[in-house]
Amino acid sequence: MTNQPPAQGFFRLKQILHPDGPIPVSKSTWWAGVRAGRYPKPVKLGPRITAWRAIDIAALLETISTEF
Repeated sequence: MTNQPPAQGFFRLKQILHPDGPIPVSKSTWWAGVRAGRYPKPVKLGPRITAWRAIDIAALLETISTEF
């Protein structure tokens, strides 16, 4: 991702995963990674709204960038 993610707020899954987001994995791979602890846990904003904290995604992107 060329722009820095916001320091506050939330991301929906569509904003995280490729092609709109910076993480090139499928939904099933993402959810398996959440269960395994590789990816951050989501927060429920409502009965049908799941999101991830922007700070958690920024930390994940930092970790990924230092691995490569």
